[in-house]
Amino acid sequence: MIPLRGSRCLAWIAALSVAAPLLAADNAGRVVGLAFTGRLIANLDQSVAFYQALGFERDSAAPSVWGDDEAIRRLYGVRGIETRMAKMSINSNVSSGRFVVYLREIRGIARNNLSVHAAWEPGATHFGIVVPDAHALWARLQQAGLLRARSWSEALVAPPGVTTGQMAYVTDPDGLDVEIIDQSPAIPAHDGNPASPAVPPGISHVGLIVLDSDKARAFYGKLFGGVWQAAEAPWMQGDFFDSAVGGHGNILRFFNLAFPEAYAPDARLNLELVEFQNRKKPLLRRNITDIGAAYFGFEVKNLDAFLGSALAAGATPVADKRIVTMPSGTREIMLRDPDTGAFVLLFESPR
Repeated sequence: MIPLRGSRCLAWIAALSVAAPLLAADNAGRVVGLAFTGRLIANLDQSVAFYQALGFERDSAAPSVWGDDEAIRRLYGVRGIETRMAKMSINSNVSSGRFVVYLREIRGIARNNLSVHAAWEPGATHFGIVVPDAHALWARLQQAGLLRARSWSEALVAPPGVTTGQMAYVTDPDGLDVEIIDQSPAIPAHDGNPASPAVPPGISHVGLIVLDSDKARAFYGKLFGGVWQAAEAPWMQGDFFDSAVGGHGNILRFFNLAFPEAYAPDARLNLELVEFQNRKKPLLRRNITDIGAAYFGFEVKNLDAFLGSALAAGATPVADKRIVTMPSGTREIMLRDPDTGAFVLLFESPR
């Protein structure tokens, strides 16, 4: 969740000015960057319509017909399935690149439906998207019957000190969260305060609800090389933090780690780890084939070595320890992280 107006601009400037992380030697394996997110959905056509309404574009070159994809079956560790997929993209607002969301529908296997869950469910994911006019987008989604708002009164929420609604969570057709953020205009210098640039539209961050923040921080920070954006992460509460996600009495804190964007390594995209102090609960067991499952994709250098480090750090493979070579030549493996079992796809591009 991004603080708005002045505080958001200061956080934004800090994120843009962060130094590049120190990367481990290639022979030890290292993260190249955060590349994309993937979502497992119930109905591809329905989901594509929703993401297009948000401003995503569909890659017409990516096949979307049903097929028996052996590589995907091996990656997911299942048999007897067919899948179809859509590649959706939109601007990253920290680079000139395009951020990709892969949508995949599966048939031929029993699938749990994870679409009904709270925004603070451990292991739940989201991404934030800055839009030029959140109120206009809200109205379009509502008119099209696509608005599934988590917020109080299904309305955009105003941050403290601001009179108009500027952000709120919505869900896609399968209950996966999207944080809608209204674009803040540039603020000229005044009363001795420096000018603040306009926040560009596009994907601003991706997020994950964690259960044990120490465990999650060690995995995504120490092992993956994410760079901390703040030295402290105080517990916060209040109507703003409740109303945006539709809760009451939330006590939460944010740990933001900056990663290079895999397609624009000079830019830094935040992975936001969110811990709720008072929402601890037994983990919901997720299968990667379930409706409403999601994952983050990280490009790595020397996948074999990095996989060994990830397993030693407590990650577990979804299928087995074998790396799958895709038809494109990309080598991939799907893991569960050591905190909530959140899904992480590691891949290495062909040399």
